[in-house]
Amino acid sequence: MPATAPPPSVLADTLLARLPEVYGAAADPERAANMRAYMKDVAPFLGLASPVRRELSRTVLAGTARPDERDLTAVALRCWALPEREYAYFAIDVLRRHVTALTSGFLPVARELITTVPWWDTVDHLAAHIVGGLVAADPALRADMDAWIEDDDLWVVRTALLHQLRHKDATDTDRLFAYCLRRSDHPDFFVRKAIGWALREYAKTDADAVRSFVAAHRDALSPLSVREALKNIGA
Repeated sequence: MPATAPPPSVLADTLLARLPEVYGAAADPERAANMRAYMKDVAPFLGLASPVRRELSRTVLAGTARPDERDLTAVALRCWALPEREYAYFAIDVLRRHVTALTSGFLPVARELITTVPWWDTVDHLAAHIVGGLVAADPALRADMDAWIEDDDLWVVRTALLHQLRHKDATDTDRLFAYCLRRSDHPDFFVRKAIGWALREYAKTDADAVRSFVAAHRDALSPLSVREALKNIGA
């Protein structure tokens, strides 16, 4: 459960009154057990397949006003406090839809979401779409990413590595390559995988730059990172 108390929000009150009722009525215990096992028992599930969940979300959101940052903060924190994982997915979908309503002041909330019951299913969306969106809108937040890449929490490090996944031509390549090299010896699979993923994604924009970087630093990068980085472009 997040440590930060959600701010008051009439919209959050409305959504959080509807959400458990609508989602709960469609719960599938057998699918829930399979989803929980697939996600390594990180959290309980209701058993909602993504298309079903998105359709139910439309029912939950029907007729509601466009949220501001206060509303989004309240919705996210309150969803994260619920045990079943689909509620966090609902919050992420709402945050992604309204990311332009968020300011740099949301970054500490994003960090709390990232580090509360963390696993790749929530962290990666928050990294690429929420944190990445915040940094794109306010380049001053790059300094925060410089701090995050040094963090002891592997999920914060993974977020720093992945936050530019959608930046394409706007990618700060110096930071991307520096971050990958800085954490190249990290012992955790999820960090090494993220290094490769970040490089592979940027290779869609500049394959030669990624090839050159990997060639220059192959001895420092883990085999997993190298394999992931070059998967679509070859050595």
